[in-house]
Amino acid sequence: MNFTKSILYTFLLSLLSFTGFSQGFLKAGGKKIVNEKGENVLLRGIGLGGWMLQEGYMLKINKESQQYRIRERIEELMGPKQTQEFYDAWLANHTRKIDVDSMKRWGFNSIRLPMHYNLYTLPVDKEPVAGQNTWLEKGFALTDSLLAWCKANKMYLILDLHAAPGGQGNDVNIADRDPSKPYLWDSEANQQKTIALWKKLAERYKNEPYIGAYDILNEPNYGFENPTEDKNGTKEKTNAPLRKLMVEITKAIREVDQKHIIIIEGNGWGNNYNGIFPLWDKNMVLSYHKYWNYNDQNSIAHILKARDEQNAPVWLGETGENSNVWFTDAIRLLEKNNIGWSWWPLKKIGSNNPMEIKSNPNYDALVRYMNNGGNKPKDSNVYSGLMELAIYSKLENTIIHRDVIDAMIRQPFSNETKAFKASVIKDKSIVYAVDYDLGKNGFAYFDTDTADYHVSTGKRSAGNRGRIYRNDGVDIAKDSIRYEKYYVNQIENGEWLQYTVNVAQKGTYTLKLNTAADNADGKITILIDGKEVAKAVAVPNTGDAKKFMPFEIKNIALKAGKQKIKVLAATGGYNFSYIQFVK
Repeated sequence: MNFTKSILYTFLLSLLSFTGFSQGFLKAGGKKIVNEKGENVLLRGIGLGGWMLQEGYMLKINKESQQYRIRERIEELMGPKQTQEFYDAWLANHTRKIDVDSMKRWGFNSIRLPMHYNLYTLPVDKEPVAGQNTWLEKGFALTDSLLAWCKANKMYLILDLHAAPGGQGNDVNIADRDPSKPYLWDSEANQQKTIALWKKLAERYKNEPYIGAYDILNEPNYGFENPTEDKNGTKEKTNAPLRKLMVEITKAIREVDQKHIIIIEGNGWGNNYNGIFPLWDKNMVLSYHKYWNYNDQNSIAHILKARDEQNAPVWLGETGENSNVWFTDAIRLLEKNNIGWSWWPLKKIGSNNPMEIKSNPNYDALVRYMNNGGNKPKDSNVYSGLMELAIYSKLENTIIHRDVIDAMIRQPFSNETKAFKASVIKDKSIVYAVDYDLGKNGFAYFDTDTADYHVSTGKRSAGNRGRIYRNDGVDIAKDSIRYEKYYVNQIENGEWLQYTVNVAQKGTYTLKLNTAADNADGKITILIDGKEVAKAVAVPNTGDAKKFMPFEIKNIALKAGKQKIKVLAATGGYNFSYIQFVK
């Protein structure tokens, strides 16, 4: 089967899986995840990172960035009562029915819930009676609501223990680990609480078919044999304590629930399965995590080998934090190999996810203080900034990145380009440079630096170096003079941008291109529907790469109706803000 036919086959297979969503519990069927009718189910999901568990980078906090430390430092600034108000508002606003409804409408069919154990039970050192478990209603109530919204949309919910009691690794932000307290791995009490929590969850959800699976321990990353030189367990050979705990969790779940899939993850952030096999249950799925490496067959060879040897399905439980180009390439690779996926995360402060939470000046001041020190912000300003951030976490207040969604859902299966914004061209109409078409690199635009492959190359390359407005390879900067205006910068030889426009009236137009350059080398070529209409026109030297001035390209004939205009950098070295059409 050639590549094109393989992609088409997998895509049709995934469409069929959508029809089976009322067909009962998911289960492992050989190397596939299937429904109760035996139909293949390809999971396309997203993780709710930042909701129950805030990793500091999602909030732009990079110093002492475990959630418990962020909270403690906030309490020092504005007190426990107002701190609790913020966290209550955050949990209430961040994930609601409108989020789940939107994910379904966009094309996702599943959700991964990263759970923090402290919303479900007390830490072992705070239990009134040692060895007993106090159950907290907050976490269960939040999970019940999320499940109800998933059921209403016929979406699967995968429960993921993201922060286990004591913390499951040396990457302390992931599991909100307090290094002054016993690890999960050196505390029998923490291990027993973890097992008891999973049994409690299984008892509660054992009859819920829209619970897709139990992802029992997120990203273990601990060096059991050599914690000094291999602290994250990437080279661990036996993983005996990890296997033992996962077997015990499975046993506890199976005492009350025989139906749900159990998902396991290897050591070293999910990928090191040394010593874990053979599998010990008939209804298991292997999860791995994939970040910042090439999207080629070799990058998934290890997990395909495990799938074949164990005759068990594979699911990519976490990936993302990259460019649209990387997203599209990864999903095409995964679905060609019948591997379902869950992206990371749905929303944060940052543009490379479907939703971007906007910041505010008071919160920015808090972040500067928490990262760099200096003058302590007023408690009233801290409170105002945090409560505003909680309000901004609501879907309707976020920036919806349609380009990210398009790159994940449509572009893996289509080379078609679409207008980013509707552009009806009349006399003096303006099309902004950053509003180039939606589509793949090489079809909607061309940029030479498109993604971050540093795990494969050892060198970071961010794609969109500005990391704002859009998440493609195109470099975008913000104009500090004109509020909320963006422009394309760092344009290199041969790069180009395409704009699908709808011309209201045919005629001869002058194109005014607003550019800036501190040299006289830049040249622009204009093509319309693939035909060159202006060749290597010199871009004026404005003396400053941020000083924009329009220059004219005259006598451009435009027909009425839809057409595609390509702005090609015959020679780069300039910045580009907009095109104005003058009839």
